[in-house]
Amino acid sequence: MNATWRQRAACRGLDADIFYPVSDDDAWEAKAVCDACPVRQTCLEHALAGREREGVWGGLTERERRRVLRQRRRTA
Repeated sequence: MNATWRQRAACRGLDADIFYPVSDDDAWEAKAVCDACPVRQTCLEHALAGREREGVWGGLTERERRRVLRQRRRTA
């Protein structure tokens, strides 16, 4: 996957700590950034393909990404 999507990401230059919240309930700030991001879907697919275990990627927490992967396995 082409890494140039990262250059267009809304999170570029922001404090990375907001994307690694202590709990899912604390992920609202990161999700707000992702909501306005032009590369949100690409970021999410990158995280799913790489099985990112921590943080908010593409607007989803690790728990939410696991759910997406389970749903995709069921429909495959």
